[in-house]
Amino acid sequence: MTLFERIAAREVPAEIVYEDDEVFAFRDINPQAPVHVLIVPKRVIARINDAAAPDAPLLGRLLLTGQKLAAELGISETGYRLVLNNGRDAGESIPHLHLHLLGGRPLHWPPG
Repeated sequence: MTLFERIAAREVPAEIVYEDDEVFAFRDINPQAPVHVLIVPKRVIARINDAAAPDAPLLGRLLLTGQKLAAELGISETGYRLVLNNGRDAGESIPHLHLHLLGGRPLHWPPG
């Protein structure tokens, strides 16, 4: 099981801020912004390179969950970033696709 599957199963503690039948979201333990939430599908897709056309509804749900949480967490008006890492050079550390929701401060460009 991936770390995220263990969090979803409540085997590993996390501050879960959202959950439905397909996705859940929790605060990152090493936040890079005042708001840093990970949005994770319950069905494991290792990374975006492994996604296929049938995964499109789930991928869209991740984005719309990010939009919903940005509003609920008070950052939708000032701005936020949704980040999806793919591969070691991008900073991927857990082989379970997830979306980072970052906000609550000015986010500079380019990142990293």
